[in-house]
Order: sequence, then structure tokens, then C-alpha cells
Amino acid sequence: MTAIHIEEGDWHSLKHECERVRLMVFVAEQKVPKDEELDEWDEASRHFVAKDERRMVLGCARLLPTGQIGRLAVLRPFRKRGVGRALLDAVLRSAKAAGMKEVFMNAQVHAEPFYERAGFVSEGERFMEAGIEHVRMRRSL
Repeated sequence: MTAIHIEEGDWHSLKHECERVRLMVFVAEQKVPKDEELDEWDEASRHFVAKDERRMVLGCARLLPTGQIGRLAVLRPFRKRGVGRALLDAVLRSAKAAGMKEVFMNAQVHAEPFYERAGFVSEGERFMEAGIEHVRMRRSL
């Protein structure tokens, strides 16, 4: 994979691409109920979509006004190619530009090492969310 381009916008401008990725990854693959996946925070959040040089959608993420990063997902064929890190870096830049001093997330436990490599620190006990084990993680900006 050569270039990864990240588009940032509101829910209105990126809803179609974000919904497609999230429904494929979280609902179809991970069996998260659709009504839990698409929630009231989408309208209030900044959204990020990763695309390749042909404008094919590869993944997405969101940043809530509270500083919470969520819904970071990469379509299966594009995993382990730097897409997740490109998305995360874009979210971190946006959060810092918005004046946030720190960000946090409820990370799926299997992704904990990925976020640790990006400077996040786990805190507290593991817990279940949408039937998947998670851990709270935080990072200063």
C-alpha cells in the first residue's frame, strides 16, 4: 500500500463511509448490535476516514467532544498495513489542534498493544462492552 489519505469531517459529510466500515467490522464481524454501534455521539463527533490513492475506503475513527477516541476500525483486507496508525495519528493531531490536553478510549483488549505503541497507558480493570472485553486507555497530548 502506498499513500493513505485521511479525510476529517462531521457526521453529515462522512456518514456514508463511516457507517459502511463500522457495520462491516463491528456489526458483521464482531456481532455488535447495530443499535449499539450507531449512537447519539455520532452527530457530536469529528469523524475520520482513511482512503487509498484510488479513494477506496480503508477504515474510520471518531473523536468525541469529551476527548474520547472511538470506533477506530480498519476493513479486514487492509489491516496490518499502517491504516490504523494513520487514522490514530490524524485523530491525535485533531484533538491537539482542538486544545485537548489528553485523550482516552475504551479499547478492545486484543488491540491494547497497538495503542500502547502509540503512547497510550491502560488504567483500571478490564470490562465488557457490547459483549467484547475492553480496557480504558489514556494518553496525554
